[in-house]
Amino acid sequence: MTTATPDVTTAAPDTATVTPEVTTAAPARNTVALAVTDGVRHFELAAPYEVFGLDWSEIADPWYEFTVCGPAGARVGGHFRLEPDRGLDRLPDARTVIIPAYADIDAPPPGELIDAVRAAHQAGARVVSLCTGAFVLAAAGLLDGRRATTHWAHARALATRYPAVRVDPDVLYVDDGSVLTSAGKAAAMDLCLHLVRLDHGAAIANAVARNLVVPPHRPGGQAQFVTTPLPDPRPHSLAVLFPWVMARLDQSLTVQDLARQANMSPRNLTRHFHAVTGTTPLRWLHTQRIHRAQELLESTDDSIDAIATATGMGTAASLRRHFNRTLGVPPDTYRRTFRQRQDPPDSLPTSRILTTSRDEDATVVA
Repeated sequence: MTTATPDVTTAAPDTATVTPEVTTAAPARNTVALAVTDGVRHFELAAPYEVFGLDWSEIADPWYEFTVCGPAGARVGGHFRLEPDRGLDRLPDARTVIIPAYADIDAPPPGELIDAVRAAHQAGARVVSLCTGAFVLAAAGLLDGRRATTHWAHARALATRYPAVRVDPDVLYVDDGSVLTSAGKAAAMDLCLHLVRLDHGAAIANAVARNLVVPPHRPGGQAQFVTTPLPDPRPHSLAVLFPWVMARLDQSLTVQDLARQANMSPRNLTRHFHAVTGTTPLRWLHTQRIHRAQELLESTDDSIDAIATATGMGTAASLRRHFNRTLGVPPDTYRRTFRQRQDPPDSLPTSRILTTSRDEDATVVA
């Protein structure tokens, strides 16, 4: 890729509906195509390029084969022109097709783009929209009857224009199997890293995130709009608490324990957690336990009982229950899938979402 000189229908905000579906075999392994036409936004164009277009083969080999599809000279924002590698008619050749955000949601998407996106999905591709790219998927009919999201500021417009879509304005992204949608801006990066987690596992996605200096994972069910969208770049009130917790994931921790360590009241701690992470202490802790379990399943031969102990889940039965609820697959299946690094991505389950409910979190850490 080169650059030249009428109401929103909301689902429960903490959980995501997973709809298993049967799709045809993916047409190509590890191939990601970015669909670009006039009017795409810079950020949502750059995010998938940074994740899939850069050479991360030192982290996972083979990495993705990345291509840009669109008409020659497509305008990006108001300052750049793009020279795509291929035309939109090549989208069905890809394993994953990504539709970035468009600046003008009132303008109808190009017919050529709609046809190409629809053809790619029919060919078995995993189709992904970032931010207002959801309007393209909706115009192609791919979101009918599905739960989907977009930037919170445009959620009502999406729901009004396409009433068959179950628009959820309160989440970062929705994984509905072969169709995935993200909210705006930083959520686009979250969804891209989620795809890497599905294809390569948590350890690889975390390594990419570290190199990009972004959070390794934010669950799709996390709220889009929080008091402080990003942590303050200066040391924040939980900077010392986080590593303390991560070193004690094998222990039974409560909100009171965290509050005591942070020298705060439980209520004050919860306010700080919302400001820094956008979620609750219990939810954040549960997510860290699941991530640690994923990494141990991928990188060790430890028994499920040993991993349950190491992650503070208590028993193998508890780990299996919460792991399956969160990821949609048992720990044993997850290990078999992700220990086989050379398997093509289409061998993965077709539908998975990384979200948990507050009640589930409480049962884990209580």
